[in-house]
Amino acid sequence: MTIYFYKVCDPYGCFSNFSPHAIEIEGKIWATVEHYYQAQKFVGSPDAAIIPEIYTAPTPEEAAALGRCCTRSVRSDWDVVKIQVMHKAVYNKFSTHIDIREVLFSTGTQLLVEDSACDYFWGCGADKSGQNNLGKILMNVRSELTNLRSCQVYTNKII
Repeated sequence: MTIYFYKVCDPYGCFSNFSPHAIEIEGKIWATVEHYYQAQKFVGSPDAAIIPEIYTAPTPEEAAALGRCCTRSVRSDWDVVKIQVMHKAVYNKFSTHIDIREVLFSTGTQLLVEDSACDYFWGCGADKSGQNNLGKILMNVRSELTNLRSCQVYTNKII
């Protein structure tokens, strides 16, 4: 079976990068994965001054809009590192928040698909032919945390 997710208010909405689950990375608390991800586009770039504005954006939608502005220059290695950046943020989110980690575990080995009609990189796109990279990251994180849980249950330390 395939689990489709997209909007925060829908079933499995916690899989969205816009879900209200803060993450802490390198001593800094980001309101959402989306805030962190959009800010990372500008690390070391000529437009790095936008990072604090993204960080303090009142909503993930506003953080996304700031990060997607086509007049700003993203970091030169962005296409190389963006999947790693997303994985780091998503792993942090699900390793931090027990409630949504259990939701992720509850999906077992089912295929997870971001049902974004307009995003063929992170989602499946309108015709379902997209790369679904967010779904792939979620499934990888699910596997990593399941393996970690198995190891820690074995040593009597449950995550």
